[in-house]
Amino acid sequence: MDNRDRYSINTDIKFRGLELIDVSELIRTCEKNWQNFSLCEVNDSVVRLGVIHGEFHWHKHDNEDEFFYVIDGLLNIDFNDKTVNLTPGQGIMIPKGVVHRTRAPERTSILMVEGNTVTPTGDD
Repeated sequence: MDNRDRYSINTDIKFRGLELIDVSELIRTCEKNWQNFSLCEVNDSVVRLGVIHGEFHWHKHDNEDEFFYVIDGLLNIDFNDKTVNLTPGQGIMIPKGVVHRTRAPERTSILMVEGNTVTPTGDD
């Protein structure tokens, strides 16, 4: 089985303009180890919420940059030559084409902002 099958990634937009988004409630009610919600679109980007525990596969995005912001927990992002560890209140932008892997050694909640054309599991 491909590792990608263990992720729950929903690309359907959950909220439209002027709808209240209760991020804390979404986090609290999430029961999966790797859940990714597409919250809303802002111009040509999508804001996603990830509630994750475990590791994602190595991947890259050929045409889109990606931004990660940690709400709670710990997010490790591996690159070919280093690892960046993000704690609550910290973020990082990963430029398009950069190979990376995200890991969460504990239950972690993150916000992601990426182009609405992105393939969340990466470009092969």
